[in-house]
Amino acid sequence: MNADFPRLITLLRKEKGISQKQAAAELGISQALLSHYEKGIRECGLDFLVRCSRFYGVSCDYLLGVSPDRQGYQLTVEDIPEADSMKDVVFHGNIMPVLNKKLISNSMSIIFDLIGKSESNQLNVEISNYLMAAVYRAFRILYSANPKNEDSMFSIPQELVSGYCNAAMSVGEARAQQIASGLCEKENSVKNINEQKLTTEYILQTYPKQAQALLNLIQNIEGRVNFSEKNS
Repeated sequence: MNADFPRLITLLRKEKGISQKQAAAELGISQALLSHYEKGIRECGLDFLVRCSRFYGVSCDYLLGVSPDRQGYQLTVEDIPEADSMKDVVFHGNIMPVLNKKLISNSMSIIFDLIGKSESNQLNVEISNYLMAAVYRAFRILYSANPKNEDSMFSIPQELVSGYCNAAMSVGEARAQQIASGLCEKENSVKNINEQKLTTEYILQTYPKQAQALLNLIQNIEGRVNFSEKNS
């Protein structure tokens, strides 16, 4: 059975707002057995899997970890909405969340265009994994703000998130740098991207709509880091 199964059936039960005893009665098993299933001590059979699927209104593929969608849909590019289609939220007259969102999303457009020009699938994988880990961490921080949110949504305990994500991001960054430096197999190497020198002028000309966002992001981060050559 998939390792996520215990976590998912626990999450679904808690979302339904019922006790383990109530769920066990509805599913036709003892509370002790359901407890073993939820803790991953025992594996269930196909019959119980189907009963869980019907009871919680999700697909077997979701319970087995085959699909992240509860109805079992496989995500395609067309299924993902454009980020700009989401309504920008301004709170108490503060437009900084909107500004930061635009700085990040426009900068990401440039990054992924450059990745595409590199024609390196592995570079895309490593940089994407690095960025997704950062987004995952940000979401976990927001999720932890409300103590009523169930940790069972995730397989990594809150106290271990920082360590695991730091490790994953460090590995992704190192591998991406290795590819960018040409210290990799020929099929993974960077191609077209190193034929054009990336200058401020080039970025402004090539990405007239997004360039200012990236340049502002660079300035903001370097200002926060407060790097000084005297200290290097």
